Amino acid sequence: MTTLESVFTIEAAPLKFGAGAVEELGWDLKRLGVARVLLVVDPALHEFGLVDRVAGIIERAGIGTVRFEDIAVEPTLESLSRAADFAATADVDGFVALGGGSTIDTAKVANLIKRHGGAIMDYVNAPIGGGRKPTGPLFPLIAVPTTSGSGSEATTVAILDIPDLKLKTGISHRHIRPTLAVVDPELARTTPAGVTASAGLDVVCHAVESYISKPFDARPRPASPDDRPPYQGSNPVADIWSLKAIEFGGRFLARAVADGDDLEARGTMMLGATMAGIGFGTAGVHIPHACAYPIAGLKHVFHAAGYSRDHAFVPHGYSVIVTSPAAFRFTYDAAPEKHIQAAELLTGRSVNDPGPDSLPQALITLMRQVGAPSGIAALGYAEADIPALVDGALKQQRLLVGAPRPVGRGDLERILQASMANW
Repeated sequence: MTTLESVFTIEAAPLKFGAGAVEELGWDLKRLGVARVLLVVDPALHEFGLVDRVAGIIERAGIGTVRFEDIAVEPTLESLSRAADFAATADVDGFVALGGGSTIDTAKVANLIKRHGGAIMDYVNAPIGGGRKPTGPLFPLIAVPTTSGSGSEATTVAILDIPDLKLKTGISHRHIRPTLAVVDPELARTTPAGVTASAGLDVVCHAVESYISKPFDARPRPASPDDRPPYQGSNPVADIWSLKAIEFGGRFLARAVADGDDLEARGTMMLGATMAGIGFGTAGVHIPHACAYPIAGLKHVFHAAGYSRDHAFVPHGYSVIVTSPAAFRFTYDAAPEKHIQAAELLTGRSVNDPGPDSLPQALITLMRQVGAPSGIAALGYAEADIPALVDGALKQQRLLVGAPRPVGRGDLERILQASMANW
């Protein structure tokens, strides 16, 4: 007889939030004992003067800086390897990541390899990689997000694309979580509307998936606390973070996309991203994210508004949101009340006709408001691609085990078929 889990843990990065919070970055680094920092930055931020500004804040505190700016949007194994190689020879004892989720994930992996050595694939989640666990803490890493989406500043995960395998996967361990998240709403002014839309839909999907994930006490108890996964299942504490993030997405995402100077909307979405990161960083994500990795990895033909027209790829937020309506129709029977509550928070009103379509319709309404693609067909896929997408999703068992009901090949085929176009 399987013994079920009776314990969950909440481990979240300390958070500093507010307009002007980035001005305290030098103080924070000194408090952490950092003498020389590797500043990992998105080079696009030079356009807004942010790179020199942040470097100046650090240097005025008497801390040396080395810069790494070779960031790939949606990092690949190759781009992360370049960052890890650079960090390995850099004379630094701390990291600052300035940018979106791609930048923060790059800093996480560079920090991991500098501190513990080995190859990146050694640490990639099994069965794709070796699943090696870091044996101890990393160097201090302060994450300073400039977008409102990935929540990487609060999570134990770094995501990477492996083009040779035509899939995306990740590295996950509590030691790679940033030491501190510094979330300054004024930095969100730099984000184009299309990027805000994709990133914000990622916030919403993170929060909903984690809220309706399999409860922690429905999982088998691990043989050792060391084997307890970072994604443990929904629990009363993670639910608090996830629910507030869902509410913020419903109230503020469309406003943040419509007006880059709406600091209340953009700042609240940044806070929502971090809150969702704390929620899903403990509870986990499942079907939409499992489908998203092959959607983003198999084809690179989509050109998203707000991103470089020279770079064809599927932004992560779009790759997760396109299957979410069908995925949440599938999971509805496992927890109807949670699906209805999520729909009410997104729409800001009571659901008049509760049922399996209430949450999908709320999501579709939000997708249309912010200009998201209607489904996977708009991302360059045809029905003939569904078997390959299913194969890729099935490789993400680390995520699929968190779904509130069992999901197999036939279920994924039907979800993807229904997601070809949501309207």
